[in-house]
Amino acid sequence: MLFSRRLMFGLAMASSLAATLAGALAVPAMAEGPTEIDLFFPVPVDGKLARDMGTLIKEFNDGHPDIKATAVYTGSYDDTLIKTRAAIKAGKPPSAVIMSANFLLDMQIENELTNLDALIKADGTTKEQFLGQFFPALQGNAVINRSVYGVPFHNSTPLLYINADKAKEVGLDPSKPPQTWAELTDWAKKLTKREGDKVTQWGIAIPCAYDYCGWMMETLTMSNGGRYYNEEFGGEVYYDTPSMLGALTWWNDLVYKHKVHAPGATPGPAVSTSFISGNAAMMMLSTGSLTYVRDNAKFNYKVAFIPRNVRNAVPIGGASLIIPAGLEAGKQKAAWTLIKWMTSPEKSAWWSRATGYFAPNMAAYKTPEMVDFLNKNPDAKTAVEQLDVAKPWFATYKTVPVRKNLEDEVMLVLNGKKQPKEALVAAQKAADETLKPYNADTSLKLP
Repeated sequence: MLFSRRLMFGLAMASSLAATLAGALAVPAMAEGPTEIDLFFPVPVDGKLARDMGTLIKEFNDGHPDIKATAVYTGSYDDTLIKTRAAIKAGKPPSAVIMSANFLLDMQIENELTNLDALIKADGTTKEQFLGQFFPALQGNAVINRSVYGVPFHNSTPLLYINADKAKEVGLDPSKPPQTWAELTDWAKKLTKREGDKVTQWGIAIPCAYDYCGWMMETLTMSNGGRYYNEEFGGEVYYDTPSMLGALTWWNDLVYKHKVHAPGATPGPAVSTSFISGNAAMMMLSTGSLTYVRDNAKFNYKVAFIPRNVRNAVPIGGASLIIPAGLEAGKQKAAWTLIKWMTSPEKSAWWSRATGYFAPNMAAYKTPEMVDFLNKNPDAKTAVEQLDVAKPWFATYKTVPVRKNLEDEVMLVLNGKKQPKEALVAAQKAADETLKPYNADTSLKLP
């Protein structure tokens, strides 16, 4: 037994020495090889994003032999945040991440982001010149305390999708889509079909699942003249307000008073499937679903601005590219090269055509390919035109829990278990509790 243990120890030492020598011999080869970086990316909406991302990264690698980028699918936006934070905590941050644009404030508060100002300056340009490439509406979610922390990549606004064939069947003119909530309610009534007590076609479908539900509530609240949160400070949300109560009451009325919207909280993919199958004649959904609709609809369709009650206003959605904190200099430099390449006019335009997201780089719309594409697909212009009334996306300390504080209550309303006022009072109370630590350290911390 003693002999065996000595033998085993000797073998282990020999193996360790061999590994060390092999590693030492491998050092020159590794030093000469490309800088390997990974890009975390989510697939939050319909489309062929995973395949498209593979195409994009292959083209980058072919043109940059000194860098080898690998795209790593990380699930939903919420999942991507969780996995990114876990990697940072483990000391192995990804080199770049396509991060939900409204998560940046929370990550900056937690010191999880690389400030991009120095990288921009090293390129010989200014922050103003760099940001000037992108639509102004997108900059609110990319700049924090006058420093750049994110680069707009695939962004969206919510749109109203209309089955034009079904609209014509009931005497509605799809070239003149509803402009107001009152008109939309009237359209939804006319487009809802029933056989006895059974509904065979819903007039309107609006998604409500984690992430999407909060975005749609912000959409309706803005359209009702309100604000969702304090754009200047990460410790306040306005859930228990008249404008949000009106928004949730209207959504609840579509379900239980007018009976033109299916009861229950429906995820985004189920809403798009319902629209494509003809089960719903209209839907509110991200422009990120536009390519999916274009490729799969067997009917004529139209897209339009989100109707207003008080004003036309929508939140920005989608994602920005970020570099997490804690990355070594070589990988940081390579990640910055990848980010600039992905957000260039040509690649921004290509990604927009492939996915349905609008291109955040304004020069993308001047490329010959994009001009030709828009001439053939004028529906892709609507989200860009709607940017004139777009505002930053909700962002606070603990963005996801604060958002879920509201979404949990909205789901109870749509499931018929609470009334809007009761739900919003509970949501405000829960959110205030979630935000309490940040407020104690900032706005309530007195000298």
